[in-house]
Amino acid sequence: MINNLIGGFVAILIGVSLIGPIAEQVNVAATSANSTGSTCTSVSQGGCADAGLYLTASWGATVLKMVPGFFALGILGIGIAVTYSSLQDAGVV
Repeated sequence: MINNLIGGFVAILIGVSLIGPIAEQVNVAATSANSTGSTCTSVSQGGCADAGLYLTASWGATVLKMVPGFFALGILGIGIAVTYSSLQDAGVV
């Protein structure tokens, strides 16, 4: 039981610490600024840096920006599953 709790705690700790960098990288990938400071959302726009992911529709950037939220929900699911399995092993549930 204690092994499950320690392993789950480590997984949750690492997952939560990764939410910030993932959100930052998703925002960088979803939008990129060109030399004039305008946001590039399509490959057809001139002057865009090559490092960004250019989306042909604005809804693509919106969907991409939802990734950190779903990652956080996955970490929440891991926490619930670990807690439930530990309580089940202890005979509480």
